[in-house]
Amino acid sequence: MFRVNEIRSLHRINFMMEILGYLAAVLIGISLGMIGGGGSILTVPALVYLMGTAPVDATAYSLFIVGATALVGAFQKYRDGLVNMKAALVFGIPSIIAVFLTRALIMPAIPDVIGSFAGYVVSKDLFIMMVFAILMVIASITMIRGSKNGAAADTSINHQLNLPLIFLEGALVGMLTGFVGAGGGFLIIPALVLLAKLPMKTAIGTSLLIIAAKSLIGFTGDIVHLKIDWALLGIFTSLAVAGIFLGNRLAHKTNDQQLKKAFGWFVLIMGIYIIYRELSGHS
Repeated sequence: MFRVNEIRSLHRINFMMEILGYLAAVLIGISLGMIGGGGSILTVPALVYLMGTAPVDATAYSLFIVGATALVGAFQKYRDGLVNMKAALVFGIPSIIAVFLTRALIMPAIPDVIGSFAGYVVSKDLFIMMVFAILMVIASITMIRGSKNGAAADTSINHQLNLPLIFLEGALVGMLTGFVGAGGGFLIIPALVLLAKLPMKTAIGTSLLIIAAKSLIGFTGDIVHLKIDWALLGIFTSLAVAGIFLGNRLAHKTNDQQLKKAFGWFVLIMGIYIIYRELSGHS
């Protein structure tokens, strides 16, 4: 009898975790719709801790979920005239190449056990999650501090694009995206504002197009060597797409800077929690 109750309790916990995972999918879409980034940083933790997906698989799934959701958002922004195609090409092409090569060649080459350090067994999964958590902390600090250049960028027009720096930034963000499965909007948007001199709203729309292209193409590098759970991807992506429609509506009614700071604190707490959980579990 005790065993039966224990099994039922585990089933209830798993069911609640799954529901929280699907709610996180909606939150991911809302964030992408409102601030053009940030939400994708939650996709891998939601898949790993709430849906029980292996970290390597989660980084691949994240590329598809974020890419498909961002594509819908980019189409909406394009209709509103908030996508700069030239900046998207200059940034997007090196980023797409880098993320595809990272997923197709670099990720499969990383051994399952990398080594040991200070009493910790450094597995491939631990390495990915630690890099991801550190990235979350850095991203959260950026969101909390806010952009000092956003307001100035809204009034700037007809500035010449800094093509070499935009190209280099695109390649670096592409490699990072391929490794951890995050869209990188929190890196792309500042680059478009500072280097391409785009207004903030145009930078957000352009960022969504870049995220969509590099994430979906990067995902194709995983199809050959991973068994894809298309049912999970379909449900999770559909909820995220629903979230981005809601996020676009809320964007017209909400102060995006206040939202970004609040979201930044949430991401910071999540990043610190992941570091603690991974280190305590792999000692």
